[in-house]
Amino acid sequence: MVRESKPRSGSLAFYPRKRARRIYPRITSWPSLDKVKILGFAGYKAGMVHVKIVDNKKDSLTFGQEIVVPATIIECPPLKVIGIRAYEETPNGLKIFEEIWDKSVEKDKYLKRKLVIGKYRHEERLKRLEENLDKVTKIRLIVATKPKESGLRKKTPEIFEIEVSGPPQEAFNLAKEKLGKQISVSEVFQEGEFIDVVAVTKGKGTQGPVKRFGVKIQPRKATKKRRHVGTLGSETPRRVLWTVAQAGQMGFQTRTEFNKRVLKIGENGNEVTPKGGLKNYGLVKTNYLLVEGSVPGAKKRLIRLRKAIRPPKTPISVTEVREIVVS
Repeated sequence: MVRESKPRSGSLAFYPRKRARRIYPRITSWPSLDKVKILGFAGYKAGMVHVKIVDNKKDSLTFGQEIVVPATIIECPPLKVIGIRAYEETPNGLKIFEEIWDKSVEKDKYLKRKLVIGKYRHEERLKRLEENLDKVTKIRLIVATKPKESGLRKKTPEIFEIEVSGPPQEAFNLAKEKLGKQISVSEVFQEGEFIDVVAVTKGKGTQGPVKRFGVKIQPRKATKKRRHVGTLGSETPRRVLWTVAQAGQMGFQTRTEFNKRVLKIGENGNEVTPKGGLKNYGLVKTNYLLVEGSVPGAKKRLIRLRKAIRPPKTPISVTEVREIVVS
């Protein structure tokens, strides 16, 4: 007889299913580009709107027509470059070779909440790095956000790294030029470009296997439980396997969404702010991005943005935005 079998009930999706280490994510992989460019940025999720655009996808049934698409508002106040970090390649992977901090770090009272301020020996470290650039394989900027300039009631910045592409010598020259200065979102991205969005999803606490894995609810005559898997496993092996859907932590996990299209880069936040402000956010005061579709994470959460690591083959084409429907 043919052995009876069926696909498993419910998707295992991502593992391990545990809470993220911090409320804003780390990016461990960056695209490889020949040109010298800053590869990422960050902003705060403000809300969603409807946008009327002219469909410029040639294979679409509505090509050339006006359509309405959902879009996410990400407020992007400027990032301040507070340091440069150089990496060298070792048998055990990338290792920090040298790091240089800007002198203004010691005077910033908000950065003191996140950093242990010490004697950074700026000139000494800079000289050592310039003399040993042949050992360096990666150059990254250490940047701090400026939430005080956004619509958030927040002053403490987030600090993270952004990689600079290109040959190490040229990447270092760009990083040295930007040290102590601010970078804006328009310097990194352009309208019509595809980007990757990395964020920590909404936390949903402890949930059962039906909501967490999507398993089928047992029939009315099921013994003991209905919102449960039928069995925890076979008699052998004498243990419950990790693949069995069970209750546990759901949400608040780092997730990446690839190839989200930038519809618009705006400088006037009033264009996307309704009267009274966005619900659960407030006013958009600085530069903003309109990203087509949804973005993981709750409002006010920091969203990391990266140049597409596997972009589509279609060339960049700017979409004509005719109206932003703000309710």
